[in-house]
Amino acid sequence: MKKLNNILTGVTILQLEGSLDVSINQINFDSRKITKGDLFIAVKGTQTDGHSYIEKAIEKGAKVIVCQELPVKLNKAISYCLVADSAFALGVIAHNYYDKPSEKIKLVGVTGTNGKTTVATLLYQLFEGLGYYSGLLSTVQNRIGDHIIPSTHTTPDPISLNALLYEMVEDGCDYCFMEVSSHAIVQHRISGLKFTGGLFTNISHDHLDFHLTFDNYIKAKKMFFDTLPKNAFALTNVDDKNGVVMLQNTKAYKKTYGLKSLADYNARIIESHFSGMLLNIDKEEVWVKLVGEFNAHNILAVYSTAMLLDQDSKKVLTVLSRLKGAEGRFETMISADGKVAIVDYAHTPDALENVLLTIRQLRMNEVQIITVVGCGGDRDKSKRAVMAKVAVDLSDKVILTSDNPRSEDPLVILKNMEAGIPADMKRKSFTISDRREAIRAACHLAQEGDIILVAGKGHETYQEIMGVKHPFDDREVLKETFREQ
Repeated sequence: MKKLNNILTGVTILQLEGSLDVSINQINFDSRKITKGDLFIAVKGTQTDGHSYIEKAIEKGAKVIVCQELPVKLNKAISYCLVADSAFALGVIAHNYYDKPSEKIKLVGVTGTNGKTTVATLLYQLFEGLGYYSGLLSTVQNRIGDHIIPSTHTTPDPISLNALLYEMVEDGCDYCFMEVSSHAIVQHRISGLKFTGGLFTNISHDHLDFHLTFDNYIKAKKMFFDTLPKNAFALTNVDDKNGVVMLQNTKAYKKTYGLKSLADYNARIIESHFSGMLLNIDKEEVWVKLVGEFNAHNILAVYSTAMLLDQDSKKVLTVLSRLKGAEGRFETMISADGKVAIVDYAHTPDALENVLLTIRQLRMNEVQIITVVGCGGDRDKSKRAVMAKVAVDLSDKVILTSDNPRSEDPLVILKNMEAGIPADMKRKSFTISDRREAIRAACHLAQEGDIILVAGKGHETYQEIMGVKHPFDDREVLKETFREQ
């Protein structure tokens, strides 16, 4: 049991009805999970409004209600706390309830459009390799040391997030590296957390279905840095035109990294092959197993973060040379007859362009690049035509297919994509809505040495169609097809 007045530390209460001298069993924002003696936070979500479930929560045993709109009829046996923003209050309450775990661990947040998963995963692997017990919160998976916890969101809800951090602290973790999504920032999922540092990878066209404008999207990312404390670090990619914008109002101490611009931490690519790259990082050469300029940025971001966390440069470079990237990020396989397949999570125009430019730089003897790509349903529609245009511009052949259509008609999504292909380039592309058949077709089209890029789903092991997740893994389909050939 926890004392209510302690749980509400740092929460501005506009109006109190009832007593603060109450002991609380658990906290929850889902009325279905409420039990006797719980605190219920009524949050206005994108789909439902928690205020509609206040009475249900009370019926199930809640004795404290935190809300931003008081019910018309109040129950005298219940304590009501009126706040300006219950989503923000939820984050602070969750942090307090779990004994402020982020103050007992070095928490580093990674934000940006592309590279978040790779950077967070590499940081986790690096610090484990340096001998630190570490945690990871990412799109692909959450980890507490070697223990893997399945991930459902890029950034979990505040209660799940603080529960995971509490478990990391209890288990003895020194560090936690977490992805911080723009949705999580705007929805206050990280409110109440104390970050040791934050880093920015890049920003490009994405999530406009949620943020509506690119300017709003930039402001969402920037909000993370605006709230960092003065004893934290704020690290940004100065090669991105919005990199410096992230640091404009931060109280944290500012550091930069870049391949092309003068920065606090610099790197350049000396050699690049499908098996890896030779980099010069701050005048030291290191061979890494990742490829592409975008991954050179990711590696440099990881190195820079390690330096800001007072690690030894030579030890860091030694461990970095052994690391591999996150699942489903430029994951390569070769068929028995010499075809190269690459699976990548690229689901934005910028990410797709980065991957295809890297493949073009690495290919030998002008072999064909065959790209299989789709766009998700119920998401930013404005990027669909752009994705298709990028694919045909940088590939020899393109097969447009389904990604996760969700509740949308896959054929409508594909029509949106087809609209981006210029008339004189339509001969390079064709459409197969069934993703399995599209991948199989690409494999049959390919000759020895040709490169097949299957983009968009990466690590995902399902395809979501009309609310149902069907088992589907791009990597397994490729392996099956290669075995059959």
